Amino acid sequence: MKKFLALLIAAVMCFSMGAVAFADAADDLVSDAFIDPINDWAKYDEMIAQIKAETDFAKRTELMHQAEDVLMSNYCVIPIYYYNDQYMQKDYVSGVYSNPFATKFWMYAKLDNGSTTFRTNNGPEPDYLDPALNSSVDGACLAANSFSGLYTYNAEGVTTPACAEGYEVSEDGLTYTVTLKSGLKWSDGSDLTAADFEYSWKRAVAPETAADYEYMFSGFNGYPDALNVTAVDDTTLVFVLDAPCAYMEDLMAFPTFYPVCKAYVEANSTPDAPGAWCQEAGFVSNGAFVCTGWNHDVSMTYEKNPYWFDADKVTIEKVEFMLSQDDTAIYAAYNAGDIDFCESVPTDEIATLLETENPEFHIVDELGTYYAAFNANSKLFADKTPAQAACMRQAFSLLIDRDYIVENIGQTGQVAANAYLPLGMADGNGGFFKTDAIEEGYYDPYAINNDYEGTVAKAIELLEAAGYKFENGVLSSETPINIEYLTNESSGHIAIAESMQQDFSAIGIEMTIQVQDWNVFLEERKQGNFDFAREGWIADFNDPINMLEMFTTVSGNNDPQYGRFEGWDA
Repeated sequence: MKKFLALLIAAVMCFSMGAVAFADAADDLVSDAFIDPINDWAKYDEMIAQIKAETDFAKRTELMHQAEDVLMSNYCVIPIYYYNDQYMQKDYVSGVYSNPFATKFWMYAKLDNGSTTFRTNNGPEPDYLDPALNSSVDGACLAANSFSGLYTYNAEGVTTPACAEGYEVSEDGLTYTVTLKSGLKWSDGSDLTAADFEYSWKRAVAPETAADYEYMFSGFNGYPDALNVTAVDDTTLVFVLDAPCAYMEDLMAFPTFYPVCKAYVEANSTPDAPGAWCQEAGFVSNGAFVCTGWNHDVSMTYEKNPYWFDADKVTIEKVEFMLSQDDTAIYAAYNAGDIDFCESVPTDEIATLLETENPEFHIVDELGTYYAAFNANSKLFADKTPAQAACMRQAFSLLIDRDYIVENIGQTGQVAANAYLPLGMADGNGGFFKTDAIEEGYYDPYAINNDYEGTVAKAIELLEAAGYKFENGVLSSETPINIEYLTNESSGHIAIAESMQQDFSAIGIEMTIQVQDWNVFLEERKQGNFDFAREGWIADFNDPINMLEMFTTVSGNNDPQYGRFEGWDA
């Protein structure tokens, strides 16, 4: 018995020493910028707060680079490529435009085929139409065409007044006095005044609204409990900031800052369903079009709003939306002449469209990044130190063949990504945040192609530091990795998932793919009900802060669940 106990104690000691050795190895492999994304994420929150308060724009840019260093050091966010946008548009359609943030504007569309009905696909059933609650690109497009903020974007992608005539800013850059257009109306003909903006902005930050984007007001004085915004009279809105903001016009053009009609909202919502007022057709809005028909999961109809301030320039009487995320069905409808414009093209059709130089196929630049995200609180990491978990996630990143994805799945000139912030984004100080994908990134996005054996060896080294064993370059059956990848229905998304599945299988990692309906997919990510998931973010405005602040602990867009650990069984 004593011999057995001695052997047992020795074995435990060896195991413990081995575990310590693995942990030490992992500590040596993570970046100096690494912050524990579970227990120490308040440090990142503080960095973002410091950036938003910084008045020296050069220093602010430096701090944003440091924040991206932190974000990239834990590998919960794994960039794959930088976005561009592809769509199909019939040759008789003109006047449709988008901004660099993928919002499409249809109000000034013209049809040369004699019709006054514009037929399009914008995406699947929208998750929310409430401007305060929406956080998807398709929802933002619907909001931009059925609501109007103080500012909007023109065809050149430049901010321009909408409900506002203009504004003045105090010498210290903190107090804004906005003058609204006179005679503004809601779609029911009632008056729209500055008080509607005051109500809507305060509603957007109210806890009971639970808006994903409420943090966009965090630079306002009095945020969140006593937002310093006041309707002085019907056409004068005054608000005060805590620090100067270089992108305030972009915020005033963003859906979360759109007005909603207080009387209608409060008469048609409940405390547990703040967005219920616009879940059926007929709700009051203030944009170019008003929703008059909604056959859920099938179609939506919008009609011209005669009360819109620029209605005399709208020649389209009706917009009909096909609601679908099946890009094959959408493309078939486009080719059959059932829709005039479609947002998505099946992956296997892109090569032909490019080879034939089809003039109806359009590719435009966007500011955004397609990426995959790990849930920091996934049980995958339950027996790992924070550094070991980061090493494990980094190994996954190294194994992804981004070149194959952009060349054979994307096919339209996407750039393989090695940083979260996309190329071409302004730095808030008169320059660009980064200009070279290789020199200014965090890893070689083509490493798996240029040095396959060396890159795989590095991935194995990282996984061994995380406690995994290998036999002949393949995971040992003693320490398997089984992971589920969550995505929504789309030929491109599924093809990327399958590509990564094959990449990981080369060293024995087993990844299953779960495809979900759009709205279910959004909610599962938001609630943290996933291990690994498809993600993508197109910038809300041209400043790095909007893609950095979304990962603060309290942000409604913090899908990786940074700083939200409640136990592995939560």
